[in-house]
Amino acid sequence: MTEIPTRQHRPAEPAGPVETPAPAGPVGAAGPSDPPAARRRGLPPWTLLVAGVLLGGALGGAYGVEKTPTYTATSYVIAVPTEKSDPASALGFAQAYGRVATQLAVLGRAQARAGVPVRTLQRSVQTATSPDAPMVAVSATSSRPALAADMANAVSRSLTEHANATRASTHVELLQFSAAMKPTSPSSPSPKVTALVGASAGGLLGGLVLLVRPRRDRHSARTASVPGPATAADARGQL
Repeated sequence: MTEIPTRQHRPAEPAGPVETPAPAGPVGAAGPSDPPAARRRGLPPWTLLVAGVLLGGALGGAYGVEKTPTYTATSYVIAVPTEKSDPASALGFAQAYGRVATQLAVLGRAQARAGVPVRTLQRSVQTATSPDAPMVAVSATSSRPALAADMANAVSRSLTEHANATRASTHVELLQFSAAMKPTSPSSPSPKVTALVGASAGGLLGGLVLLVRPRRDRHSARTASVPGPATAADARGQL
C-alpha cells in the first residue's frame, strides 16, 4: 500500500506585533476633574455660637421694647412695743404682720382706698420683713406709677388698722414709718438688659449644639485599590 504523506499545518502568525492591554488603575481613584475632598468643607463650627448670640440678642431686645414697663412703690410700717412689752416681742409681731398683710382680712379693707379689686391686690402686692428690725415693707407693682403708690399706701394703712385693733392684747403698736411715693423710673428691665440676657442665652444654646452635634471622622477609610490584570504575554510564546 502506498502511504499518503500528511501535511502539518502551523497556525498563522500575526501580521504585526500583539498589543498589550494597559493595566487598569485603582477603582475609585479621583480623576483630574474631581475636586479634592479637602475643599469640600462647610461653615466653621464657631458660626453656630455667633448665630446663637446674635439671634438671642435680637429676640431679647425686641422683648424689652414690646413689653410694657412696670413700676414699683414701697411703703414701710414699724412695730413699736408698749410699756408692757419688749423689743423682742415687737420683732416677732413684725414677722407675723408681714405674713398677714397679703391676707383677705387686710386686702378687703384696702381695695376701697386703692380703687382696685382684691384679686389685683393679691397679684400686685408683696411684703418683706427683716430679721434684725421690726419693720414691714409693703411693695406694689403696676404699669401706672400713681396706682402702684396708691396700692402700697392702702395696704399699709389697712395693715396698721388691723394690727392696732388688737393692741391691748399684743402690747405692740404698728405705725406707718414711710409712705410710698410715686416712682419715677420703671422697675422692669430695660431693652439693653433683656438684649444682654437673650444674647447670653443664645450663646449658651449655641455652645450646647456644638457639644452634642455629630462629629465627622477625621481618619476616613481609604478606598481599596484593585490591582490591574497581568501583562499579556507574547502571543507567539503562548501559542
